[in-house]
Amino acid sequence: MRQSTIPPVVAARRALWTFVIVNLVIVEVLFLTAGTGQNGVLTAAKFFGLHAAVLMLFQLLLVARLPWLDRRIGMDRLTVWHRWVGFTLLWTILTHAVLIVLGFARLGATSMTKTFFSLAGVPASLLGMCAAAIVVVVAAVSARYVRQRLRYEVWHGLHLLLYVALGLAFVHQLQETTTFTSSAFAKIYWWLLWLFSFGALIAGRIVMPVWRNAYHRFEVSAVVLESDDVVSVHVTGRHLDKLPARAGQFCIWRFPGHNHWWLANPFSLSAVPDGRTLRLTAKAVGSASAGLRHLPVGSRAFVEGPYGAFTSLHRTRPGALLIAGGVGITPVRALLEEESSGDVVVLHRVRSEDEAVLADEVQGLVADRGGKLHLVTGRTAEGSSPFEPDSLHALVPDIAERDVYVCGPPAMTAAVLGSLRALQVPERQVHAERFGLA
Repeated sequence: MRQSTIPPVVAARRALWTFVIVNLVIVEVLFLTAGTGQNGVLTAAKFFGLHAAVLMLFQLLLVARLPWLDRRIGMDRLTVWHRWVGFTLLWTILTHAVLIVLGFARLGATSMTKTFFSLAGVPASLLGMCAAAIVVVVAAVSARYVRQRLRYEVWHGLHLLLYVALGLAFVHQLQETTTFTSSAFAKIYWWLLWLFSFGALIAGRIVMPVWRNAYHRFEVSAVVLESDDVVSVHVTGRHLDKLPARAGQFCIWRFPGHNHWWLANPFSLSAVPDGRTLRLTAKAVGSASAGLRHLPVGSRAFVEGPYGAFTSLHRTRPGALLIAGGVGITPVRALLEEESSGDVVVLHRVRSEDEAVLADEVQGLVADRGGKLHLVTGRTAEGSSPFEPDSLHALVPDIAERDVYVCGPPAMTAAVLGSLRALQVPERQVHAERFGLA
């Protein structure tokens, strides 16, 4: 249990908020000292344009997968923030664009349509229009209704166009002399901010994964069939004792020859990393996971990560309640293996005992630690849910005095989190992470 007075997630959130506030203050100062536009509307357009640039760069940090942030906040929360900042960015850019057209239309006493096509003939303005158009398209396909009807690969490919938009926006801003060259400080600030944000993205998404795979040279060492539809893949490599992996984290796995290189799957580590081997355990729910049983021993693996804040780094209390739904038991099983005290309770929800993944291992670990295991079977429709506040309290009367880790399907996770709030379990003691790429 950690004794730090400031929880890691609080420290990370403070760091992010400090970064945002400091940069907003600087942008406000630059806006106020750079002079006004040719009319009031164009001055307002510049205001929104400057803030759109800051939002773009903040977006890069949220998806850069920087280890310090990811281990403390979690990729799922960073992704949610990225989504909401993205829609804020959309409306900021649209407001900027409309005000630009309106401002120049008033300046030239012409219609907005004529002004729009006139501005499209100016390279700097055209680049900004193209960047804005890409942002609108990506926002449209990211809307929940559309996103649920697109294959992940299609959505992800379109989402990558945002990097093109960022490049266009950078050149657009570079050519706007009032933005980049209003003063020596402004020029230095914007260059440093763009370099820092793009550098973080390249380091976290490209340099670090490539370096780690070249250094560790991951390969499949064993493929174990746990049941008819569950398989464990053991991956070994060089110097794995130097890989900063923890129980409860997940990696993004690619197995060249098994799938196309652009197809990747996030799977949790189902055992404590021991410095020699990494293990993932997957249930066959699609062609990618079902095909893992056919991986040849000795074949290469490309591993991104480890990622996630679902770890003991965030422990605040001596006792723990580990709640899992279905195959969500895999990171819970790893956490249980890491658990040294006996004050642990495991609640595993499955439709039938046959679907209890790694049941023997979980039972053995709980018994070795003197803990308690509740294997809850059946469908919710067949009776009261075990995740209702009264049911949880009956199973674990001292639940408010424990750290609670939750991993399972989205509906189950939402139900548990709602019950924990009803039971007044302090937020700092609740740890849940949704594993996914989108």
